[in-house]
Order: sequence, then C-alpha cells, then structure tokens
Amino acid sequence: MALSRERLPHLLIVLIAVVLTVVSSNLNWGGSNWRSIVEADARGYNAYLPAIFIHHDLNLGFFDAIEREKYANEDLFYDYRATAHGRTINKYFAGTALCQLPFFLIAHGWTLAAGGDADGFSRPYAIAVNVAALCWLVVGLLFLDRWLRELDIGPVDRSLTLILMVFGTNLFYYTVGEPGMSHVYSLAWVALFCLASHRWFQHRRGRSLVVAAFAVGMLVLIRPVNGLVLLAWPFLAGDRGRFLEGISGMFLHTRSFLLALVAGLAPPLLQLVLYKLSTGHFLVDAYGEEGFRFTDPHPVDILFSYKKGLFLYTPLYLLSLAGLWPLWKRSRFTAWAWVLFFAVVVWVLSSWWMWYYGGSFSGRVFVEYLPFFMVLLAFALKAARGTAWRRPLVVACMALLVLCQVQTYQYRYYQIHWSDMDRQQYWDVFLRVDRLG
Repeated sequence: MALSRERLPHLLIVLIAVVLTVVSSNLNWGGSNWRSIVEADARGYNAYLPAIFIHHDLNLGFFDAIEREKYANEDLFYDYRATAHGRTINKYFAGTALCQLPFFLIAHGWTLAAGGDADGFSRPYAIAVNVAALCWLVVGLLFLDRWLRELDIGPVDRSLTLILMVFGTNLFYYTVGEPGMSHVYSLAWVALFCLASHRWFQHRRGRSLVVAAFAVGMLVLIRPVNGLVLLAWPFLAGDRGRFLEGISGMFLHTRSFLLALVAGLAPPLLQLVLYKLSTGHFLVDAYGEEGFRFTDPHPVDILFSYKKGLFLYTPLYLLSLAGLWPLWKRSRFTAWAWVLFFAVVVWVLSSWWMWYYGGSFSGRVFVEYLPFFMVLLAFALKAARGTAWRRPLVVACMALLVLCQVQTYQYRYYQIHWSDMDRQQYWDVFLRVDRLG
C-alpha cells in the first residue's frame, strides 16, 4: 500500500497530461482553431525559431508577406517588432523559443516530409507550441512533486496539491488556452530552481548550485523580471542558519561557484549575441517607453481589483496563504522570508506600465510563481491532517477549483472580458452557468 501511495503523484501527473492533451486537441487542433494557439505576445516569443531556422532573417523581413498577409487574423493580429539602432528586431527575449525548439524541429521535419507548408507558421508548428506547453507543464509538475517530497509532504497531499495547481488556478488556461505564452515554461524552471536551491541549502553539493544558477539564467532569458526568484533564497533555505551557511559555502566551493556563474550567465548572453547579430550591438532597449514605474505601483489592483485581481479571479492563491501559519510555527524566519519575497514580487510586477498586462485571465504574471504558493498549500494540507480543519480545507479547495474552471470557461467565451471588467460586469456573470454553452 505504501508503494502504491508513493506512486500516486506520478500516476496523477500522467493522468493530468492525458486530460490536458485531450482538452487541447478538442479546443485547438481541429478546423481552423490552430490559428489561435499562437497569439499576442506568443507570436513574438515563437518568431525566433522560423526567423533563425527557416528564413535566416533576425530582422524579420518575412513578417509582412507571411504573418501579416498569409496568416493575418484581424482579431488576433499582433506586431511584435521593434526598432533598435535603425534595425527591425523582435521585441521579446528568446527563452520561450529555446524551450520550444525541440518541438519546432520535429514539426519542421514532419512538415517537410509531408510536403506541407514549411514556413514556420502553418498548422504543425502551431500544434507543436501547444504540445511544448503540455510537456513543460509535466516537467514542472515532476520537479514540484520532488521538491514537496523532500519537504516531507506525503503522497496524498502532494497529489491534491498538483490537482489544485493545474485545475484550480490560471495555469490551466495558460497551458491550454494560450500555450504560447511564457508562463508555463517559466513555471517549470522556477520549480527546478526551488528543488535545486533546497538541495543546495540542505546538502551543499556543487551540482545543485550549478543547476539552480542555470535555472535562473533560463528564467532571465525567458523574461528578465523572472530574476526575482533569487530573492526567494532565504525562504528556500528553510531557516536562518542554513541560509547563512549556504551563502558562505558558495565561496568555499570555488569550482562549483565558478561553474554556477558560467551556467547562470550563459543563457542571457545568448540574447546579447542575438542582438549583436540583428543590430550590430550587444545592448538593445527593445521595449522603448514601456517599462516599470516603481514610484507608482498598483498592488491592490493587481491582487484584488475587478479588472484583473489575482485573488478575485483565482482565489486559490489567496487560500494557499493559510500555509503561512504552520510555516510560522516551524520557522518565523522562513515565514517572514516568504512574505517579504511576495511583497517585493507584487511591488515589482504591479509597477509595470500596464499593471494588468493587457488581455489576460487573472494575474497571468503570477503563474510562474505558483510553486511558492503551492508549497504553502501543501504545508496547510499537511498541518490539517487529523484535525477538524482538514475536511473544511479540502472542501474549500475543491469549491475554488470549480469556481476557477467556471471563470476560465467564461473568460474563454468572453463573458469575462479580456481587459475591461468592473464590479457590475463581474457580479452580473458570477457563476452564471446557465449562460454557458
């Protein structure tokens, strides 16, 4: 029985993968639905691959003839180009494309063998993006499960945590509804960073430090602001003593420290090389006037507003904070470290010039930070075992899962507007399942 229970999370991950594959194929792969798989920012993330491997043009000279004319969709059209040093370049970083690369190459080989339209944007390439998101989700779940296991979370609570994370938050939508966005890829690397960092602070083996550094490098290559995960190290250490020992230990493991430095810098350097090839300059400001306004953050709006509030549209994030109480009882240092890390993340993310991040479901920029919320939820579930609070907590979690699924469906079919929700609109459609279908 013990062996069967220990295998439960892995069996569950397989089941999750099957369910999401079926949902994705039904929603995205048939008819002309594939055209909406890669939209908005995702077009820019993915464009590096056809630009490099098919059109051999980092200055995107193929954009007008192929993307604008051949695959134009007035509702989804998005121009991801920017101008720097007098050259046209891709506005976005290349990390998401690097994560999608194996799937792109398979799609390209398939298309060439089948005599299809091998321009990098036809149906096989779009489906490959969807498959990439599904695979990276599985990778993220495996890393998260291993981290929770090493934190002494039992298989039943780990399994429940994984179910809630996938189906009870906006991770579901950004894996199935908009799989080309960067968030699910970032989540996988954040989960690896958490696991490797935990192992470094527990055992101080050089390999763990190198892996954690490489994960940070990949996260920065995907979205530079992802580098904030480094501020989670005090929390990941587990207590003040281990944190200080881990920091000082880096300089005692000289070889591992140097390898970690190289591993962490290598992915961002790739972006600088791409800029050099496309503009002749290593340093490029592709975002222009867009940027962070740190003196004008919107923390209440990004967490609670009817427009995009994280805790309103995906309240499981809020419920997960119940795990701070058992964490506090175990280590006040670790609990404070989590709170301060979260506060900085909220301040930075809510300081973006468009704090609601355009068309999005809930606070999409928090998807990558889900491992930090789910570890708290796992702590809460573990602490509630054998108490009167266990059943109400599980019931509340499942109720919020259902709410999230209803609101995800409403968002996909425009009952929840992609940008312009307010109090009246929200309560007008709240749980109106009679309008679905």
